[in-house]
Formats: sequence, C-alpha cells, structure tokens
Amino acid sequence: MSHDGASPAAAGGGNDGESSSSYFTYAFGLAAGALSAYALLRVAAHAQSVLVLVALSAFFAVSLNPIVTSLTRQSRIPMPRWTAVLVVGVGVLALVAGFLAVIVPPVAREVTSLVHQIPHLLNEAQDQSTWLGRMEAKYHVFAKLESSLSSKSLGANALTGVVGAGRYVLDMLTSTLAVVALTIYFLAGLPNVVNAAFRTVPASRRVRARALGDEILTQVGRYMLGSLLNASIAGMATFIWAITFGIPYPAALGVMVALMDMVPVIGSTIGGAIVTLVALSVSIPVAIATLAFYVAFRITEDYLLLPTVMRHAVNVPPIVTVVAVLIGGALMGIIGALLAIPAAAALKLITQEALIPRLDRR
Repeated sequence: MSHDGASPAAAGGGNDGESSSSYFTYAFGLAAGALSAYALLRVAAHAQSVLVLVALSAFFAVSLNPIVTSLTRQSRIPMPRWTAVLVVGVGVLALVAGFLAVIVPPVAREVTSLVHQIPHLLNEAQDQSTWLGRMEAKYHVFAKLESSLSSKSLGANALTGVVGAGRYVLDMLTSTLAVVALTIYFLAGLPNVVNAAFRTVPASRRVRARALGDEILTQVGRYMLGSLLNASIAGMATFIWAITFGIPYPAALGVMVALMDMVPVIGSTIGGAIVTLVALSVSIPVAIATLAFYVAFRITEDYLLLPTVMRHAVNVPPIVTVVAVLIGGALMGIIGALLAIPAAAALKLITQEALIPRLDRR
C-alpha cells in the first residue's frame, strides 16, 4: 500500500524534473539561436562591401551562363565547359579593357588641357577688358585662391584629398578585378553550386524545386542578355548622335549611356541628361536637340525596344518594377537597382508556382 502511494509522487517528481530540463534546453537553444543570428548580422554588416561584390559576381555568372551553355551544346563544334568559360572570360576581360581604353584617354586629355590653360586664365584675370578680368576685379577669386593655396592647412588637406582619390581609384580597380575573377569562378562552378543547393531540398520536393530553380536562372539570364542588347543600342545611338553634331567625347559618352541604360527606369534618363549637359559646350540649339532626341529615344525604348527585347525574358508588372527599383536602389544603390527586377521576377515565379497552389489547396 505504501509502495503504491509513493509511486505517483515519485512519478510526479520525475515529470517535473524532465519538464524543467526541457524548458532549460528550449531556453538555451533559443538564446543560442538569437546570439548566432546577432553574430551573423554583425559579420554581414562589417563585410557588406564584400557580400555586395559576391552577389554581383553571382548575378553576372548567372547572366553569362546561357552563353556558356549554348557554346557547350552547339551541334558543329561542342566545347567542354571549361573551354566555353575561358572564351567568355576572355571576352569579359576584353570588354573591361576596352571600357578603360575608351574612358581613360579623354579624361587624361582634359586634365592636360586644363593644366596648359592655367597660365592663359591667369593672364585673362589680370586684363580688365575681359569678362574674367572684370569678375576677378569684383570678386578677387584668384587672389583668394592663391592665398588659400599658400596656407599649410590647405596643403595638408590637398595632400589628404589626393591620397583619398588615389585610394578610391585603387579600390575601384581592385573591386572590378575581383568581380571579374569571381564571375569566372562562379561561372565555372555554377552547375556544382546549383546541384549542392538542390541537395538541401527534401527528396520528395527536389524535382519540382529544380524545375523552378532552372526557370529562375533562365529568366535571369534572358533578362541580362536582353538588357545588354538594349544598352548596346542606346550606346550606339548616343555615339552616332554625338559624332553627327560634334558633341565631344562620343565614344566615352556612348559607353557611359550604355552602362547607365542597364539600370532600370532611371538609368537612361540620367545618361541622357548628362549628354545634354555636355552638348551645351557646343551650342544651346544642339543641347535642345539632344534633349528632344533622348525624350524620343526613351519613348521608343519603353514602347518598342524593351517589349521586343524582353518578350521572352521576365514579365514583371510596371508598378512592381518601379517599386522594386526604388527599394533596391535604397538598399544597395545602383547595384541594388540593377538586381531589383531579376529578384522581383524570381519572387513572382516562386509565388505563382509554389505559394499560390499551396494556398489554393487549403
């Protein structure tokens, strides 16, 4: 009897101990998860610039993958994947080298011309009959500039500025080379990366997940290739227009407009505004004609070029495009705006193929 009376108490004591132990384990796991998440966020915040370069390289690799795939599957002379990646990599390096060759010489010529013009400007500043001389007599700009340049503090600030500018140029060059190298590495190992990612999906859903992932990668690649084609048209049109009307630096302006045109919604507008400002150095009528040209080109691009080029690529509603570009630009600047539409297309495809059917079954 006493043994039977003691058993419930003993059993109750055992359950209380197990319950306390489970609560402690749950609380410890929750705290460890929170600390791990905080540590990951801190690491991501400190390595944000590196993560942006990695994300941009992965995006470029996915965009170039259709070219590599077409080279490996061509019927006449099929290439091994490493050969196709090498061909595409050499092409990317050639494009980067061509961009630098187009941009650097005009900038160097302008800096040299400005240095040679300084004595002439100083002579004009001393001549009261010229507009610059009258402005100097009234505001004493050159005198203030000369006194400022003679101060030690400004000299130190100028030296700091030169060092900072050199560091910025070095960072830009390093980032560009890092993106090119990472893009080639991602492009070479993309099939293995994709297979490893799909291995994390349960076996019962792996086939559907792979089909969905392949469709996302295909749409992203098509979008990027279509964007490159459209940007090339914009750059070539700018080059021809600048050559026709004598606007300086036609090649550099064409490359700049092509790069800006790849940024959705706002890129072509900013590029056209810059070319219009440069056209002011020729004449006001040429600048007005250039502005009208870019307004007409923007209308043609929105209603003819983009629908034709992007017909088989992403199909994202205009309002979603604008919102995605604004959010991407606020989070990651120009790179975020560039990645916004492919990300929106991927989310749309996931919603249509996975989320909505699951909700309809409930």
